Amino acid sequence: MRKTRCILAYKQEDDKQEHCLKILDQLVQLCNPKELFLGLLEQIEQTSGEQVCPTVMLLLQPLQTVLLKLQNKKAYSVGLSLAMIMNQLTPLPVPYTKQQIQEDKLGLCRCCNAVVDFAKPFVNEVVKNMEKSSEYNNMELKEELLKFCMKSLKYPLLTAQLEQLEGIEEHPFRHFATEIIDILQDIRELMPLVFLHHKGRRSYWENQEFEDIERKNSADSLACLSYLMFVQHFGINCFPMVFSPSYLLQCNMTHIEVLLNRTEESMLSKGLDLFESCLLRMEDNSLSHQYLEFRDFINVPQDLVKVMTLCPIEHLRKKSLNMLQLFIDKFDAEGKYTLFRCLLKTSNHAGVQGYIIQKIKDQIHLSLTKAHDNVWFTGHHLISLLDLVLFLPEGAETDLLQNSDRIMASLNLLRYLVIKDCESDNQTGVWTILAKIEKNFLKPLHVGLNMSKAHYEAEIKNKKENRREANKSNTVCSLTVSEEKMPAMTTEMQLQVLHSALFTFDLIESVLARVEELIEVKVKAVMAENI
Repeated sequence: MRKTRCILAYKQEDDKQEHCLKILDQLVQLCNPKELFLGLLEQIEQTSGEQVCPTVMLLLQPLQTVLLKLQNKKAYSVGLSLAMIMNQLTPLPVPYTKQQIQEDKLGLCRCCNAVVDFAKPFVNEVVKNMEKSSEYNNMELKEELLKFCMKSLKYPLLTAQLEQLEGIEEHPFRHFATEIIDILQDIRELMPLVFLHHKGRRSYWENQEFEDIERKNSADSLACLSYLMFVQHFGINCFPMVFSPSYLLQCNMTHIEVLLNRTEESMLSKGLDLFESCLLRMEDNSLSHQYLEFRDFINVPQDLVKVMTLCPIEHLRKKSLNMLQLFIDKFDAEGKYTLFRCLLKTSNHAGVQGYIIQKIKDQIHLSLTKAHDNVWFTGHHLISLLDLVLFLPEGAETDLLQNSDRIMASLNLLRYLVIKDCESDNQTGVWTILAKIEKNFLKPLHVGLNMSKAHYEAEIKNKKENRREANKSNTVCSLTVSEEKMPAMTTEMQLQVLHSALFTFDLIESVLARVEELIEVKVKAVMAENI
């Protein structure tokens, strides 16, 4: 098939290319379909790099004509063709930005939509025969088309930017997504994929490793399908509007977890958007705590925490924080309580722990100011929660600087409890466990502050004494993170860091002093009343 290379060598307006195309058409008409089919597939298989899309688009029409002529093993041949084409396209980078999509440098946008057009006659054949026949060959062809749709959902759609872009009249990947959804609807697989995926499909692999790969690919594809339907609203017109928002959230939590466990911006963004879409359908305080018995409902908030603390992309970190807050808001009081306990136990990030403690304080405030009692944020339930909050993980030896966000939030919570809850009322139970709080939190914090301040003051004194020698020898401090050497720190920079740490300790100490003062005043007042 040197003819293919010749056609691609000439420009589109060249007469020689037109002659070559006519010769190719004649070959399609005259040659044995089976032999020509194998020859065309071989040409697609042998192409690579920048030639993949031009070669595929050139051979799609001849390949389609040959396949329509085949009498035997048509379903197998169609499936083989689609699989070969998708395997060749998959290594190509998916255009993501507006400029990349408009340029379509490798022709991927045009090629994907051309492949859909290539598949349409076979879709029509399945649709035509579905009502009147259930012969195995028709079912086999349907299965091959389903495999193609699943592959297309994983690539390029899972990676593609699918938001409507200003200045692009017809977004090629949005058009491609619409076509894939239409195929699934035509072959009656759209709703089964959306709702019946938990039943699983029959595995064709005896090898466990291959089966695991197929399951992962399927999970990616189904996650993308849910994003297309519930965020971009492709195919939503055929979606039954009878399901409760909580059920839709439950159905999508598996997909959200799949997407949030990825590191690529496009996939994380899709996961957050899908989560937001599901949560916004719900009223605050309407989600039962019983949903936390499902594994996904515990895993997803932990995944959000990972994105918040580890993702290098700022807007995704911020959105993850917003989604965590939105998720918390949807639960009933017991659900919030359970979620707070879980996050305090599983998160090792002081900033996240500080945030959760602030949310606990907000719930306590609501409980104390509402007309009716909230048993989950008062009394013995709250005492159990405070045991996780008002303590130092490693006693006096806790790294106070690293844990400063958590410690400040804990002190502010304790200050609030002492001010708002009188010892005579003791609604929160804080006065019942005051001795334990002093033993596990306040006293170790005093000792830790004294040790930390003494250490950092000694370091500052040492740096100042050695500053002249360091300047003479141009000595600098180097820092290595993950085997990557960071910019060198001068003595002045080191002193600035040390002074900043001392300021943090002073801030903690001032709040601690205020808390202890408030406790002393309250205790003395009660003693005076009892005299």
